[in-house]
Amino acid sequence: MTSSVTPVKHLVAEARTFYNETFGNDPEIAVCAPGRVNLIGEHTDYNQGFVLPMALPLVTVVVGRQISGNKVSIVSASEALEESNRVDFDLPTSTTPLLPGKPRWANYVKGVIQHYRAHPLPGFQAAICSSVPLGGGLSSSASLEVAVYTFLQQLCPDDGDDKAKAMACQKAEHTHAGVPCGIMDQYVSVLGKEAHALLIDCRSLEAEPVPLVDPGLVILITNSNVRHSLTGSEYPTRRKQCEEAAQLLGKSSLRDATREDLEAAKDGMDNVTYRRARHVIEEIRRTSQAAEALRQQNYKEFGRLMVESHNSLRDDYEVSCKELDELVNAAMEVRGVYGSRMTGGGFGGCTVTLLQADVVEQVKQHIMEKYNGSPSFYITTPSEGARVLSL
Repeated sequence: MTSSVTPVKHLVAEARTFYNETFGNDPEIAVCAPGRVNLIGEHTDYNQGFVLPMALPLVTVVVGRQISGNKVSIVSASEALEESNRVDFDLPTSTTPLLPGKPRWANYVKGVIQHYRAHPLPGFQAAICSSVPLGGGLSSSASLEVAVYTFLQQLCPDDGDDKAKAMACQKAEHTHAGVPCGIMDQYVSVLGKEAHALLIDCRSLEAEPVPLVDPGLVILITNSNVRHSLTGSEYPTRRKQCEEAAQLLGKSSLRDATREDLEAAKDGMDNVTYRRARHVIEEIRRTSQAAEALRQQNYKEFGRLMVESHNSLRDDYEVSCKELDELVNAAMEVRGVYGSRMTGGGFGGCTVTLLQADVVEQVKQHIMEKYNGSPSFYITTPSEGARVLSL
């Protein structure tokens, strides 16, 4: 089935109603921040490489208002939560920091409050609504973090430094959610640009918008609707393997390594470490080439690099799964599809496919016939980053 993207104004209305029912008054502030899909450049961000994501029209909305005192009350409208949808706590002080706990979804919020870059924050009440699917590899967590940070900016303005904002949100995920993620998700959620993908250098944090406006082109996200539990433990393992490979190569990160360096050192490392490093080194190169292909509207070349990326994630990095492979294979069987690959951390979640607009229905039909599950489809366009909304 095709999941239509809920318009932001509808999400705001939903959040507003939910807020009013919970707290008995009306919100005064509304903000949103988008999820993202990564077109290419997977598992390169924490290796200081390049990534090429775009912000999505799928967003997390936060509405709320300041209250007196130092209490915080937050409710989530998500129906996918297995825990309480409300959390209440006191703002942190220099002697009592906010610590992670239950419910787990609130740890992302607590982390952002803890690492917020201006003081003093007032107490507040807030309600959260999101159209970003949880656990789909479209970065619902960064979308939540950046939306909360943007909300806090309305209560107690910081210096407006967007890079520092993204880094504070990344730090929140490290310290409070326990995920050692790279900077890509938060960065594109802050700085996404309508009608553009964003080529991000994860070392210098420079971002270059790459136009993506061809009306004959569609980006189709297919959610496998599976999530293998491996993901939590495997991500830190991959990161550690990359750090070990860089160390063996005498480099500060795999960004500085070439394929020649790797081949020369191959005998001194085990096969798994070698394959992990090979994926990252090649993926960084592919991402630069893909950005250039997009600038030149060479979609065939871009698609070829997408498939190469998927195969490398499947074989060398081993973060794909049979469901994602099935989705990619099915998409690639239809004429008019340029390329398809898994996107996000892996072990389930979504694929991203670049295709001609006139074959979308055919591709969806073919995937539904071939895929041994119940996929959801989102037809998306590159959208803008975090922003303040009117109520």
